[in-house]
Amino acid sequence: GCDASLMLQGNNTEQSDPGNRSVGGFSVIESAKRVLEIFCPGTVSCADIIALAARDAVEIAGGPRIRIPLGRRDGMVSIASNVRPNIVDTSFTMDEMVKLFANKGLSLLDLVILSGAHTIGTAHCNTLRGRFQQDAQGNLKLIDQTLDSNYANQLMKQCPVNAQPFVTVNNDPETSMLFDNQYYRNILAHRVLFQSDSVLLNDNNTRQIVEDFANDQKLFFDNWAVAFVKLTSVGVKTDEEGEIRRTCAATNV
Repeated sequence: GCDASLMLQGNNTEQSDPGNRSVGGFSVIESAKRVLEIFCPGTVSCADIIALAARDAVEIAGGPRIRIPLGRRDGMVSIASNVRPNIVDTSFTMDEMVKLFANKGLSLLDLVILSGAHTIGTAHCNTLRGRFQQDAQGNLKLIDQTLDSNYANQLMKQCPVNAQPFVTVNNDPETSMLFDNQYYRNILAHRVLFQSDSVLLNDNNTRQIVEDFANDQKLFFDNWAVAFVKLTSVGVKTDEEGEIRRTCAATNV
């Protein structure tokens, strides 16, 4: 979303990649854009609206208030093949995540901080299938021993083998609607959805950061503010790059 390329509709756009098919909220961004175009046409980009919406969602859910720089411009290209090399898969190892973040100019600390976004939201059942295996009777059994067994049983009830594709579970089983530091406590208790969350305990450096944030919510919030601003500055277009779209779903051509 750094240049709102995800908002563009059409054949073979970023929206068509399976990793993006569950992304929601497009109508919220479009609604904000329509109002802005009435009062200040051609001034506020869809990319800025996305960044502001993400910032405000965190604050509304109980997170810190953050000031972020504006002036992003909207990209004019959206290609499905650009998606996978630029997003974290839930099955990623620590090395794979570190490499991807480093390519964006983000540090190991940023990785742990921004993973804290998993303190809110939901995930589809297929994103955690790799932690389970179907037995001969057609039932799921736990194969990832880094997962708490009671939590695993809870997940198997919520996401049985025959679960519909639209079924979701909360990222945070404790305070799913609140942006807080519970995610880090969940990691230490082995009660997180994704393998990419669990591996934060495998590295001594990231484990220490997890422990620090689990014990100090203010420390997490202060660090979140810095890392979030960094994230919203990755890959943006400014000045004569891109354009200010009149509608987020299509370029101005």
